[in-house]
Amino acid sequence: MNIMFDLTPLYRTGVGFDRLAKMLDEVNTVDTPTYPPYNIERTGEDTYRITMAVAGFTPDELAIEVKSNSLTVTGQKEGRAEQVNFLHQGIAARNFDRRFQLADHVEVTGADIENGLLHIDLKRELPEAMKPRTIEIKGAGKKARLIEDKKAA
Repeated sequence: MNIMFDLTPLYRTGVGFDRLAKMLDEVNTVDTPTYPPYNIERTGEDTYRITMAVAGFTPDELAIEVKSNSLTVTGQKEGRAEQVNFLHQGIAARNFDRRFQLADHVEVTGADIENGLLHIDLKRELPEAMKPRTIEIKGAGKKARLIEDKKAA
């Protein structure tokens, strides 16, 4: 099921949302591949994990690349030396290229493969300039009050 949205009002009235609009356009126009299957889970307040089913791939046949807020996982199977005559082939062994859009300030912290599952760990870290801070308010003859923000969005 492909639902189309008209994003023209966003282009006319939004300033600085061009990356978001581009991502929404890509979702509407690109058919998302279903291989290999994957899960995205939140493992903490600012940590995430992508788990991909890559049975049959060795670590040397997999590549992970992060570029411009885009995470790409590529699997390239080595060519077989011999032709196999399958009676039934239910285990997929095809090459793949899976892309994930990352939010700002989300970084890959590690990756490992275990039992045919590739785990990619991610963490969102705000730069110091974007973290909440306490501002002192001074008044004439009054004690200084503090205003605090509990948590950044």
